[in-house]
Parts: sequence; structure tokens; C-alpha cells
Amino acid sequence: MTSAPKIGVLALQGDVREHVRALEESGVTAVPVRRPGELAAVDALVVPGGESTTMWKLAVTFEMLEPIRLRIKEGMPAYGSCAGMIMLADRIEGGVEGQETLGGIDMVVRRNAFGRQVDSFEADLDFAGRGEIRAVFIRAPWVESVGPDVEVLGRTEAGSRIVAVRQGPLLATSFHPELTGDARVHSYFVEMVREF
Repeated sequence: MTSAPKIGVLALQGDVREHVRALEESGVTAVPVRRPGELAAVDALVVPGGESTTMWKLAVTFEMLEPIRLRIKEGMPAYGSCAGMIMLADRIEGGVEGQETLGGIDMVVRRNAFGRQVDSFEADLDFAGRGEIRAVFIRAPWVESVGPDVEVLGRTEAGSRIVAVRQGPLLATSFHPELTGDARVHSYFVEMVREF
């Protein structure tokens, strides 16, 4: 991609403004996306945190689920944080009956794996070999298992849990980099978008 990419942030729920700000700090135009026409006008999409069952239901209500799935199948880069990670997973554990995802990453993600809201925490971890970042976990999922084409980019302390992955043009983290003021995860995603 030669021109500056335009990246959408799915604006149905979650930290939309914070993701827009982090993307703009990374040198791209970022816009909220709520409708299929807005999705068609962006080069990539960020799926923010929030509550994955609510996000799925809102995506159906706003007629966004199928258009996003189609764009992902066509190779659109996407990044999901926290609930967004769940939305990009091919399979989930601990979901509600009938819960659907956007899919795209060959992984099993466990919903609310780190516990309830009161169990939220921060930790330092190495991300994609780019040094240590501060990771904010809020009712966060973790990755139970990954397929052979999924690259693990980050783990919790002592490597016990997978919390950041990439498969081709898709990126997902258990944590919320948009809340720290450190735009390195978003910059990594922008580099990915420029590759595709």
C-alpha cells in the first residue's frame, strides 16, 4: 500500500476514541465505523474491547457481521483487543449459547479467562520482540491454543499464557494497548496494514 492507509475502528461498543487516537499517533487516518458503507471505505479495521456477546449482537443489529467476515476473508487487515480478540477467534470457550465471532484467526480463546472485573491487572510483557510494554488486562481472555499458521507475539509472565497473536493480516491481543499512551502495538498494526 503506497498511500497512507485509512483504518476504521468498529464503533459499536468499547474504547473507540482511544483506538482512534493511538492510530493517529501512528501516522494514519482513523475513523469510527458503524455501517457497511463506512466499512467499505477503510483499508483495515480495529475491533475494540467491550463485551463480546454484546458486540456480536450489535454487529448483527447494525448488519455488520457478514460484511466484516467477508472483508476478513478477502484479506482485510484487522486488529482485535480484548473482546476484539474473541471476535477474531475461530473458536471460543466460555461463550454464551449460539455466540458467533467474525473469525479469521485459527485459535481457541477462553472468554473472561483472567477473571471478573475486580481481577483486572497490569503487567509488563515482551511484545513481538519489540521490547517490554505495559499491558492492561480487564476481564481479559487468553488464548488456549493456536493453529500452525498462528504466530505467538506475547505471553504473560513466565510464558504461562498466550496474550498476543498474529495470523497473516490479523492481529489480536488480550490486553488494551489503547489505555496506556504507548502506541507501539498500534504502530505494529499500521506496519502490517502497509504490508497488505
